[in-house]
Amino acid sequence: MRELEKGMFARSLAGHDKGKLYIVLAADEKKLLLTDGKLRPLGKPKSKNRIHIQPDFEQSGVFSEENAHPDAVNAAIRKVIKSKEDSRCQKQM
Repeated sequence: MRELEKGMFARSLAGHDKGKLYIVLAADEKKLLLTDGKLRPLGKPKSKNRIHIQPDFEQSGVFSEENAHPDAVNAAIRKVIKSKEDSRCQKQM
């Protein structure tokens, strides 16, 4: 099984945020820290059990610049999640 890494996409499978797309900030054996750049920015990530997410092992590429300002990274996260969701909707049509 592939290991989850920082920057990968993950979709929530359970809870009030079911179906929502996030980007992984950190991962350990049981928990993940997830961000969406809007309700869950870098400074306030969502903690979620691994069993409650569906990993999408595609890298988002938003963490390529280490010294970027958090607001700029949050904006990049929102943009990449929106484009991923838009491409998913177009595929379903």
